[in-house]
Amino acid sequence: MEEKPLYEPVEDVGIKNFDIEFRGVSFSYDTESVLHNINFRVPEKSVMAFVGPSGGGKTTITSLIARFWDVDFGEVRIGGKNIQEIKLDTLLSYISMVFQEVILFNDTVMENIRLGRKDATDEEVVAATKAARCHEFINQLPEGYNTVIGEKGARLSGGEKQRISIARAILKDAPIIILDEATAFVDPENENIIQEAINRLTRGKTVLVIAHRLSTITHVDQIIVIENGKIVEHGTHEDLIRKEGLYKRMWKAHNTALGWRVS
Repeated sequence: MEEKPLYEPVEDVGIKNFDIEFRGVSFSYDTESVLHNINFRVPEKSVMAFVGPSGGGKTTITSLIARFWDVDFGEVRIGGKNIQEIKLDTLLSYISMVFQEVILFNDTVMENIRLGRKDATDEEVVAATKAARCHEFINQLPEGYNTVIGEKGARLSGGEKQRISIARAILKDAPIIILDEATAFVDPENENIIQEAINRLTRGKTVLVIAHRLSTITHVDQIIVIENGKIVEHGTHEDLIRKEGLYKRMWKAHNTALGWRVS
């Protein structure tokens, strides 16, 4: 309660494109330094993935884009504008986020999805659920779209909650999409369905992905490897495989894990 609110500009600035750039960004939680001189650029309508050990700063980077916190040093820019020059409501209208832990409320399916765009019609909500591959299971619920799903979506499975979250993001139709390990806790049966929904969501958008499974990011435009709050490698999957660095070691470990069997 004693925390000072983030700086809010008096007037908005216009954004003509949605590239994202970090310029010399450093950040700490209280006295714990988390990011150190981070520099990168995500061109508009391209896909960048972040990988690296847990606790390295990947989620913090995406949180700074949404201005959940402000940087200590440097700038985060969208469309060439420092995000601190953009009103918070305007900034958040540009961004859709899909987390591994989905935030749902004790309300109907329809209203949980309509949070993406509060003025959306029922027909527009249904169109979003069809794109997110969840229209069929919603119709099988006791009261269909009017089914109350419980606190945190307790009456839905993990895969169902994830598809509801993707439908909400599709309905919002923001130009920037942030995916924070969106399939990390999904069972294999639902993973392909959710991946199809994510592909539909991210088409033609500026996309940042925090990757849990390296096999899902081999075709993205850029990969940044984060370790201990620093960028240690940067390139395409092919570029990084040719290097004898952290990414190649992670890729070998990933492929070894796929081959594990109980004898």
